Amino acid sequence: MKHILVPIGSTENAKGTLQYAIDFASEINAKVFVFRAYSSQSKAGTMKNVDTIIERETSLYLRTMVSSCDIKNVEIKLISAKGGVVDSVKAIDQELGIDLVIVGTKSNSIKEGLFLGRTAGSLVKKANLAILAVPEGYKFQPISNVLMAFKSGIVKSKTAVKPLQFIVEKFKSKVNLLLVKTPKYKEEDLILHKSLKDFQNTLTVTENPTTFQGVLEHIKTHNPDMLCVFTRKRGFFKKLWEKNTILKEEFYSNVPLLVLKGKS
Repeated sequence: MKHILVPIGSTENAKGTLQYAIDFASEINAKVFVFRAYSSQSKAGTMKNVDTIIERETSLYLRTMVSSCDIKNVEIKLISAKGGVVDSVKAIDQELGIDLVIVGTKSNSIKEGLFLGRTAGSLVKKANLAILAVPEGYKFQPISNVLMAFKSGIVKSKTAVKPLQFIVEKFKSKVNLLLVKTPKYKEEDLILHKSLKDFQNTLTVTENPTTFQGVLEHIKTHNPDMLCVFTRKRGFFKKLWEKNTILKEEFYSNVPLLVLKGKS
């Protein structure tokens, strides 16, 4: 894991998210790309160089944000791009190869009732990258205990679990698997893929209407310092396929949430 992308918004927690990413990168010897998207709508009578001005202001904001953090020994690069966040992230990944996106859970939203704001939610929904969503005010600490929840032991993508594999090897993390038997489960769903068995320290099998509810039932018992899930169109973040936000009343985690992609 060499390249970490950190989309930066204008929330009060932006500095905290960036500091977490820097601390994480320092532990694993990774490079951090700090990114912010900007947009402008030119109208008749406006300055012709408005895009240049906005880009310059965006770059200044990023430099100010980075200078306010303890950058330790981490190499940091700044990226500003005109356009939407998701499309820009995809383009950056194609050019640089991003291993992990670290984002604040609330993004730019001012709604106190949100767990995942629009930016974080959109990235989870649309970007084919592993996403680590960091709660407000959460300080980096070595990842020692992971709760990994899923409703099927089938893993079709060879790359989906790589980010978690890296974390486990680097931090010597203990992984507690939570297999949630939902009403329409099949027997093959109960057979763990080798990649999951390789993680396993403990295995809990539970019956719940959704993976989502299984996590809510068991997260306090395992008391993890990281929660890990797969995302699918009808999986853990089912509601994200209807909208780009998640309310705290729908789900809330006070530890970082690692969302893996690539599972069918």
